[in-house]
Amino acid sequence: MVDTKRETLELRVRGANLSISTIFRSGTREPILFLHGFGSTKEDYADIARLKVFSDCPFIAYDAPGCGESMCSDLSAVDIPFLVETARAVLEHMQVQRFHVVGHSMGGLTSLMLAHEEHERVISFVDIEGNVAPEDCFLSRQIFTHAADDPHEFLAHFIERTRQSPEFSSSLYATSLKHKVRAEAVRSIFTSMVELSDHGDLMTRFLGLSCKKMFMFGDQNSHLSYLPKLEAAGVKLARISRSGHFPMYSNPVEMWDQIAGFIGYPQPGE
Repeated sequence: MVDTKRETLELRVRGANLSISTIFRSGTREPILFLHGFGSTKEDYADIARLKVFSDCPFIAYDAPGCGESMCSDLSAVDIPFLVETARAVLEHMQVQRFHVVGHSMGGLTSLMLAHEEHERVISFVDIEGNVAPEDCFLSRQIFTHAADDPHEFLAHFIERTRQSPEFSSSLYATSLKHKVRAEAVRSIFTSMVELSDHGDLMTRFLGLSCKKMFMFGDQNSHLSYLPKLEAAGVKLARISRSGHFPMYSNPVEMWDQIAGFIGYPQPGE
């Protein structure tokens, strides 16, 4: 990854001081902005720099405030609108005008809100099981269904419940959660995700985007009730085999192939 750079950006969002850990690569084409899910980090997407099909593709990935190597002076302020403003601040710092966006789960919801607000700048959107309906809150709604006053206690029990999930890669995801997200940020993030999923009219926002749209999901989640509605509306569906909510862990080869073909980086010979 000799052409990939790492930089920590010192930003200020809503009065909070941020140190945002990034990896990126410059280029002449419009970049891909990658937004990771809850309990994950920018490294979910780092392999783009190792894939030949993306050899001339500029990209930006970073750890969200309170996640990975990024720091935030007020963790209680971190919610989805805060994450949208953080993304906007990173794009401004990087002097990016138009971009593709790929977001997973929490990052998918953040991407949706960003694309809704910055629709003229977004070329395409790959939504990897990001929230578009109340049924998507199978993780975040636990802030209410398994409430705990102590954030560290909640996170510890959340990790154990996740570890026992039957979904592919749940144990792998669970084992690093305590190292990838600060417990004090969980409540505000999850509460915001549930509120937007229940009352934010996300499906209308998603279908109303003028950019190209792909919705990616693991085949364990092919039961999602709204998939036929997305397909009927012209959204490209990408079903990832042998995968649940975490295709970047369970089946990254198929995930990257789908992203490449959709954004316009086809495999050699195609």
